[in-house]
Amino acid sequence: MTDRTIRTPADLDRLDFAKQDGLVPVVVQNGTTGEVLMVAWSDREALEATLRTGEMHFHSRSRNELWRKGETSGNVQRVRSLHADCDADTVLALVDPAGPACHTGERTCFGSGGVATGTGASAPDVRVISELWELLRKRERERPEGSYTVRLLDNENLRLKKLGEETTELVVSLTRGDGRTPEEAADLLYHVLVALLGAGVELEAVVAELEDRRKG
Repeated sequence: MTDRTIRTPADLDRLDFAKQDGLVPVVVQNGTTGEVLMVAWSDREALEATLRTGEMHFHSRSRNELWRKGETSGNVQRVRSLHADCDADTVLALVDPAGPACHTGERTCFGSGGVATGTGASAPDVRVISELWELLRKRERERPEGSYTVRLLDNENLRLKKLGEETTELVVSLTRGDGRTPEEAADLLYHVLVALLGAGVELEAVVAELEDRRKG
């Protein structure tokens, strides 16, 4: 399969900017959940700024200027990777969003249709995991007083101790069949995410490992 990943400014030479008067549409997708967040326009300057900073930049057609996503709202989009399509006239951006993508405050500009479930049946929304991860990162940045998450992040012994306790409680629940398994699993998942954050391990690294195993 052809590698169309855009890694350096030199890779931008492949894009057909002339087709849209110096611009290309950029489809922004959540790199963890696959949800389509928004579509915007970028010129070469915006894409070079994106590569240089690791955060999404676009070109505002109404203001005719460069803009960084989240510059005023704080809802930046951290770039995982950029990819050109087969015609080299559209870019796919896989990102980790720090907040809503839409100016209305919605998570995505496409509402609930931003990602397909694959079936017509109602299913749990696994995006809650990535949203919990972003909330934990927000707690780490803002450090609100009295936050349990901050306590865990500041105390390695405590968070590892709690991780062990929650693991044991889940095993006990599974053994007993006491009906508390979903609750105990949720507690463990929360503490796993806090432990990862405290150790400086990104959730995307875990997702990438799972993806590699799925392919294998």
